[in-house]
Amino acid sequence: MQTMSTASPPEDDRPLVPALKKGWQRRCPSCGSGPMLRGYLKVRESCPVCGEALHHQRADDGPAYITILIVGHVVAPLMLWAFTRWEPDPLIMVAVFSVMTVAMTLWLLPRVKGAFVALQWSRRMHGFGRDG
Repeated sequence: MQTMSTASPPEDDRPLVPALKKGWQRRCPSCGSGPMLRGYLKVRESCPVCGEALHHQRADDGPAYITILIVGHVVAPLMLWAFTRWEPDPLIMVAVFSVMTVAMTLWLLPRVKGAFVALQWSRRMHGFGRDG
């Protein structure tokens, strides 16, 4: 019969929460100084400050789905509340909430993408491993 090892797992040298905070700020998850994104959503090949390779990331459609989920869960209740409270003209509702939806989406999307890349870096996913 095999016995299980009682050795503790290795200490995490890439803690999740600080990495997510750096990613949310669109900064390199390793050093926190260099910009992670080049342009609006394009992830840099590597950090210009510390040289950490960032090209391994595989965020794909995840940030878009999470952004839609967040915006939908904020805007839909606000629409219901505004309509039941004031009963505004439908065209005013469309105008106000369309602008709000687009603004929230454009603000959130790069931040959520940065957090996705930071999550992958912290958990050593997709080539962000010890030797990558």
